[in-house]
Amino acid sequence: MSTIEELLRAREGPMTSELVLRPGDFGLGRVPARLKPVATTTAVCGFCSTGCGLKIHLNEAGEAINLTADPEHPVNLGMACPKGWEALTPLAAKDRATTPLLRNPATGELEPVSWGVALGAMVRNFRGIQEKHGRAAVSFLSTGQIVTEEMALLGALAKFGMGMRHVDSNTRQCMATSHVAYKQSFGFDAPPFTYQDFEDSDALIFIGANPCIAHPIMWQRVMRNRRKPEIVVIDPRRTETAMAATLHVASRPKSDLVLLYGLAKALIDRGAVKREFVAAHTSGFAEFEAFVVEFTLERTAAETGLAVKTIERLAEIVATKERVSFWWTMGVNQSHEATRTAQAIINLALMTGNIGRPGTGANSITGQCNAMGSRLFGNATSLIGGYDFGKEEHREHVARILGVDAAAIPDAAGLAYDQILEAVERGEIRGLWVIATNTAHSWINQRTFAALRAKLDFLVVQDMYATTETARMADLVLPAAGWGEKDGVLINSERRLGVVKKVARAPGQALSDFAIFKLVAEAWGCGEMFRAWKSPEAAFQILKELSRGQPCDFSGIRDYAHIEAEGGIQWPWPEEKAEGLKGAARHRRLFEDGRFFTADGRARFFFDRPRPLPEPPDAEYPLLLLTGRGSSAQWHTGSRTDKSAVLRKLAPRELYVEINPRDAARWRVAAGERVRVRSRRGSCEALAFVTPTVQVGQVFLPMHFADVNKLTFPVFDPHSRQPGYKAAAVRIERLS
Repeated sequence: MSTIEELLRAREGPMTSELVLRPGDFGLGRVPARLKPVATTTAVCGFCSTGCGLKIHLNEAGEAINLTADPEHPVNLGMACPKGWEALTPLAAKDRATTPLLRNPATGELEPVSWGVALGAMVRNFRGIQEKHGRAAVSFLSTGQIVTEEMALLGALAKFGMGMRHVDSNTRQCMATSHVAYKQSFGFDAPPFTYQDFEDSDALIFIGANPCIAHPIMWQRVMRNRRKPEIVVIDPRRTETAMAATLHVASRPKSDLVLLYGLAKALIDRGAVKREFVAAHTSGFAEFEAFVVEFTLERTAAETGLAVKTIERLAEIVATKERVSFWWTMGVNQSHEATRTAQAIINLALMTGNIGRPGTGANSITGQCNAMGSRLFGNATSLIGGYDFGKEEHREHVARILGVDAAAIPDAAGLAYDQILEAVERGEIRGLWVIATNTAHSWINQRTFAALRAKLDFLVVQDMYATTETARMADLVLPAAGWGEKDGVLINSERRLGVVKKVARAPGQALSDFAIFKLVAEAWGCGEMFRAWKSPEAAFQILKELSRGQPCDFSGIRDYAHIEAEGGIQWPWPEEKAEGLKGAARHRRLFEDGRFFTADGRARFFFDRPRPLPEPPDAEYPLLLLTGRGSSAQWHTGSRTDKSAVLRKLAPRELYVEINPRDAARWRVAAGERVRVRSRRGSCEALAFVTPTVQVGQVFLPMHFADVNKLTFPVFDPHSRQPGYKAAAVRIERLS
């Protein structure tokens, strides 16, 4: 058993045991010992899903004092974006949560308390809710930002130990669509690509993706491509990536599904279908071929707003290039028909045989640094390890590995994020535990969460900072360590496992999320269930066993040192094939043998009729709002990136709205003028940025500013339950 005192003492121990001593390497001359680097270790970055390798330079006390990009790491090859260079800065922020905070009912203020008092309050309130309203009346909303071992422990603790029924993570907001699309089409949530495919493609088709800003190191990999590729960007906005493309396909917002079906029809008409591959490795193509007959060039052009010649040029590129790769991110995933749009991309790759070969694939670029870990091991709507709650043999298998009673494992998946909040609205969920996410800022139609807060009997927020919008609403704040203050594994977009390390001490009494979950287990009375989870690396050994025999099998990875020695390891890496895979860790893609993870080994075609925009512009709200990433120096709600003076200088400090010059003239808006952007749900003020990067009838707001989600329209894809942040009807109002 780990007591609170033991955990707090352990924080004063050595930073990391993986030190490479290099005295004098940095030529800094006479500097204070605490600022003089004498050792170097490595870790992967903890911001986005790219998974860049970093060299972290340490002083004699083993504390990180700065970092550089790792030139040997196969992901970034010595490059880093602004967030990576500033990764250590948020750890030293003055508003770090350093002690548990409990709201005083008499004063209404959050006040410092001991860990013992905090855990007692959490257990007492959550148990009281369950006794009164049922075990499913307590829920958690988690994150894609903590390490895999923490995600797994949290999910197992909550569902198997505490009896929670409905839990989810903010991965629902970015990657649920890709998870469902891959699982249905391929039989498992399996992104097939390696980053080497950026360099090996003859044509790269980016759909609703702006890697120049959202994933700059991936874009640098594109720039290393020596095959003189065609670069196509399908996006209504002329993004930075679209400006660099050889073809910008500026379709109407959310007309992607019509365009992709029309493209499939055009490819069929051109005879570009690899029918031998389709016959041998897929099912459902005949039905799909019959379905897309009606998506003629004329219909596709009319519904997408594109010229017929643009669609024909796109079809020509896909039909004539040997290696075509399709890439998508939030412009696809965040939509009212997101899953079928993602599967329309998968269908194109399958029908043209562009999968399993260098420079090909239907490739979903992940958002958060560990959204892939969350998808596989979060134990939310899929059973831990990619198993199925609904299958008895899966529940029994997981129970045997974890040493728990199979009866403790639910026999069906719980509610998704939006459904959990709806259950709060109905009074069915009364206790909520929010971990490393900022729901009050990031949730669609933002004001609804503030209203829901009043319906919760007890809200616990576990975060690095007590100043986030969600933490300020909490009844209890648990101070957590961040990236660089704990150990564990992240899984990036290309399925690569990478190690993060403790190279700094968390401030005050803040603890790693892993330690907090262990303490909660003890306080709840189910600590015995998690005795084998002694440390993150011990937990990793458990996850290895859970992965064994699964498509994501990494049972052949020995330990953290093995991952680090290989520069990260892509799954699958099964034990029985590990010897033969030596030296192959750097770049491996899936489906090279044409076999997929379905029961019959065939990939499946999925399709549905396109549906209209849920909230189209009208006379009262004549503009369509687009949202997205605004700067490579900003990350999500800014809770970390805003702590860096460097990143603040690189990013806009004030909310701005991009508006087309013709629309600006129509509403008499001048560049730099403050305006109000209003939807049916709320309004915000912004500086007008008059630019042709947005089309007439459209405006764009960067997602990082809190006021943006006052406007967004709450619509959800029916298959993935992912919110459609990207389209809402708005109007522009002058302030004077």
